[in-house]
This record gives sequence, structure tokens and C-alpha cells, in this order.
Amino acid sequence: MEKQRLREKIWREMQERGVARFPLPCWGRIPNFQGAEKAAENLRKLEEWRKAKVIFSSPDSPQRKVRENALKDGKILVMASPRLKKGFLVIKPEKVKGKEAYASTIRGAFQFAERTENFPKPDLVVTGSVAIDVYGHRLGKGGGYGDRELSLIRDKFGAIPVATTVHDMQVVDYVPSERHDQKVDIIITPTRTIRVKSLNSK
Repeated sequence: MEKQRLREKIWREMQERGVARFPLPCWGRIPNFQGAEKAAENLRKLEEWRKAKVIFSSPDSPQRKVRENALKDGKILVMASPRLKKGFLVIKPEKVKGKEAYASTIRGAFQFAERTENFPKPDLVVTGSVAIDVYGHRLGKGGGYGDRELSLIRDKFGAIPVATTVHDMQVVDYVPSERHDQKVDIIITPTRTIRVKSLNSK
């Protein structure tokens, strides 16, 4: 209940302040937000991004520019299919030269990608969030798909840095968490980059 109350608070406030954008309403979604492209560009400046040869991204709307940038930067893009119904999609940048913007949409990804369960090891994972706190506790839309994606990747490949791109108002003081919830290492907003603190750090 506590998690759902926080989700609804974020969805309501993003709508009321005009921060949420298409697809609307943002209820029940990883909300797309004003400044998603700026957050994607901020992510692009990180060393973790520059070094990465393979980027894994959730299929959510606010991460579309992240996926486009990955392809434009010559990186292999691995994308989860919506609700993991059709496994994982692997897009090679050389196959979509000049069509990166379209290939980064769900429709375009299905057109250009190879569908597989055996995708290459990502160097960086980018996920969407409804809310996130400075300790890396993430709140998704409630279906559990983001946590499943992250736990599957970590079980298969071990520790890999995980980033989320969100609006500043999605960064909150506290997100309730349970043992199975997957944490995030780097929070990127249109205005700042937050390296997640350990709960034990001063």
C-alpha cells in the first residue's frame, strides 16, 4: 500500500505540474517526462556510457532517447520486450544507420532486432522508474517487470552498473523496499547526476 500511495503521488504531481508528457495519462506507466532527452544526454557524458559496448535498456517511453543514443554511438542495444512477453531484442547499430530514432521505438525495435534469450553481456543497464531515492531504491509501475529484468541480468552476468533516467521530482527521500527489489547505482535527471550512497556511508 505504501508503495502504491507513492506511485499515485508521483503520477498525480507530474500530471498536475505539466511535467508528464505523451503517452498520457501517466497513471500505471513509467512516466515520460519533460527533459527526458536532456537526461539521456547527461547519461551519455558518463564514463560508464563511453566505455560500454553493449547497452541494455527497458522499453519505456522516457528511455527512447537513451536507446537512440546507444545506436548512434555505435553500441549494441539490448531491449526488453514490453512485459517480457517476447523475450529480448538485440539491435546492431550497423543495421540501423540513419534510422536510429525509429529503431529505438518499440515498433522499430521489433522490425530491426533479433529476438533472443541469449543476449550479449551488457556493460550498462538503463531502466525506467516511477520514483527513486538517493540510496538507489527504485519504484516501478507495479508489475514487477523492471525487477525481473534486473534480477535476470544480475543472475546471468553478475554485477553490472544500473542507471535510471528520471525527472528531478521523481527523486524522493525514501522509497519503501523489500529484499527482492533491485537497486540502481546511478540516477540521472535533466539537471544532475547522483551516485547512489550506501546506507552505511556518512
